[in-house]
Amino acid sequence: MSTEYNNRLNNLKSYLINNNIDIGMIMSPANVFYYTGFNSDPHERFMALVIDVQSDETHLFVPALDVEIAQQQKVVKNITPISDEQNPYDVFKNTLKAKSAAKFGLEMKNVNVFTYNHLVDIYKQANFVDIQPFVNSQRLVKSRSEIDKAQKAVDIIEEVLKDGIKKVEVGMTESDLVGELELLMRRKGADGPSFSSIVLSGEKSALPHGSPGERQLQNGDFLLIDFGVLKDGYCSDITRTFIIGEATEKQKEIYNIVLQSKTAGVEAVRSGVPLKTFDLAARKVIEDSGYGQYFNNRVGHGIGIEIHEEPSVHSQNDEIAEKGLLFTIEPGIYIPNFGGVRIEEEVYINEDGNVEVLTSFPDKLQII
Repeated sequence: MSTEYNNRLNNLKSYLINNNIDIGMIMSPANVFYYTGFNSDPHERFMALVIDVQSDETHLFVPALDVEIAQQQKVVKNITPISDEQNPYDVFKNTLKAKSAAKFGLEMKNVNVFTYNHLVDIYKQANFVDIQPFVNSQRLVKSRSEIDKAQKAVDIIEEVLKDGIKKVEVGMTESDLVGELELLMRRKGADGPSFSSIVLSGEKSALPHGSPGERQLQNGDFLLIDFGVLKDGYCSDITRTFIIGEATEKQKEIYNIVLQSKTAGVEAVRSGVPLKTFDLAARKVIEDSGYGQYFNNRVGHGIGIEIHEEPSVHSQNDEIAEKGLLFTIEPGIYIPNFGGVRIEEEVYINEDGNVEVLTSFPDKLQII
């Protein structure tokens, strides 16, 4: 894996050189991990991967409490710890050999005004440019080793779901079930949830991103579970919708429409066509069934080191799908005061340009 990190970092260095950027700075923890294998959340503390093109040096600035972990990565040799009582920008300024820069590259979406103002004070003559699009383009295309890690995260969450639905009881709250599921995550080897687990029942299942609460599970409820785990730096994300006790004909109808929509979306996935193709294929099924007004979100999002990353799979995205993309297909029907259904798969466009589905949990309606 060290070779892969080195290749990523070298590609970034080449981009900086080719664009006459004197210093490149990566501050997003996800991107620091992508380039080095060092995975840490610094919270409010300063952390940055800095490429000084002028001196041909790469530095990793980390909170002092993380220095031993940072030293385990084999890509960046110059590691500078910063203790809590130090001014990180003084340390930064005194460490780098480059005391001036004509162009300074930043991830503009990840740098706050506080940091920007300090950098402007240090490099007063610099033109600050956005290197985020290039970084995003690198992360967009997943290697097979990345997919292997993503698959581990998927395998864990599917084991959690298989055992978790056995714990469903009428009268337990949504929050109770979240607690059971997240305990299972740890027991099955996850590093933690990849996002706040969503468990919604009854009419609340019509809220695409609702919050679990004290509503008690009842017979006849839709039960929507949308969750994932983080494992070795990579996320998983799956949604399945169940029915507790006994299903009505309308519930079955809605479920089967969403299932057909999900299948159409997945079957449309391949390289060489606009990303919107996948959304439109799934959306058409729901619209043709008369429920189009109840599906008002995109059909999918990229996933990897972060739970939401490029690409965005929506009906207006004309970008061409390419080999190496990993994203979700997750259509839904959400009817206010009635309930909703979402079914979500993770899909990968493989080396042959064809779809691989990482998720394998049964998608047929289950009454629990």
